[in-house]
Amino acid sequence: MRITFPASHERIGAVRIHEAGRIIELDSAGDRCEADARADHAFLSSEVLESAHRRLTVVVPIKNERRSTLRGVLAGIPGGCRVVVVSASEPQPIDRFGLEREVIDDFVSRTGRHVLHVHQRDAIVAAAFEQSMPELLDGAGLVKWGKGEAMLVGAMIAREFDSDAVGFIDADNYVPGAVNEYVRIFSATIASMKSEYTMGRISWQSKPKVDEGSLVFNRWGRSTTVSNQVLNEVLSHYLGEGTRIITTGNAGEHVVSMPLAGRLRFTGSFGAETGQFIDLMEQYGGIIPPIGDVPERVDVIQTETINPHFHEDKGEEHVAIMRDQSVATITDSPICPPHVAEAYRTEVPVPDRYPAFEARPAIDLERLEKGGAGDVER
Repeated sequence: MRITFPASHERIGAVRIHEAGRIIELDSAGDRCEADARADHAFLSSEVLESAHRRLTVVVPIKNERRSTLRGVLAGIPGGCRVVVVSASEPQPIDRFGLEREVIDDFVSRTGRHVLHVHQRDAIVAAAFEQSMPELLDGAGLVKWGKGEAMLVGAMIAREFDSDAVGFIDADNYVPGAVNEYVRIFSATIASMKSEYTMGRISWQSKPKVDEGSLVFNRWGRSTTVSNQVLNEVLSHYLGEGTRIITTGNAGEHVVSMPLAGRLRFTGSFGAETGQFIDLMEQYGGIIPPIGDVPERVDVIQTETINPHFHEDKGEEHVAIMRDQSVATITDSPICPPHVAEAYRTEVPVPDRYPAFEARPAIDLERLEKGGAGDVER
């Protein structure tokens, strides 16, 4: 794989947000790994990428997706990666979780891969997290609904696998080749990182949609456009000059080194992705007093893909909820300047934020492995 180095970055405290690099070759010939400081790109051999795959757990949050779409996502994840599918799919009137299980069981039997499939509202999952992250549980004693909550479940499972990093892939991707590219970028990011506190975020080459019978290759999605703008306004306020460097505000596809993942305070629901930027700036940006020690550097690596991002259009209401929760996460932060908070304030409830799990007790992974469907809320 051949990938460009970011040419510049913005720095706020210990956090370096790099402008988006890009892919030169998805599959490069050769058996070497070079990152010549005089060059503007790095070459990573297949051996280097495959080694990184083996140290990576990929988490796939899913809710009511088609069987064929899930099958394609699984097929696109490179061999060697562990896979955790965290489901919030409805068990009634059609048991969609059971349909997922059929797809996953078939995939595992044919490939010999390791895939852990759990339901977010499974009583066994709740029991596994009761001691390590009780804040995740609701009044019914089950893990709360929400995409961010599913991501936190997956990240804590990845820690028990002793992974070096955890990556996240949205389950609604129609193109298995794009999924494969995302994970290759994850592994390239982790293999070449300069700090053990590194996050790699995917900037889509385009996000096509059909408009009046034609395929339109939009640069960003409707929610990401707004989230990027608000995040850049917050960053610009503290830099003292304008910037548009953040292009991955709602990047569902991203990877986090495990040392950094353990320190992140995950945001729930659709505040998950913008919440990561905000948490990094709160903890390590030097704006407000830190809650712990501050690493020498924290890198946010953004990489633009070659593949377009095709996914299901879930309608304006879904986009509005995702956009509003993402923005509410930003405007509720103590580092959000008053003029930005006032300009973008929404009426939606602010998503929950969870404590860092770095020092939390281990979860009962063996129980999860045996649990399967368990007692799913119906």
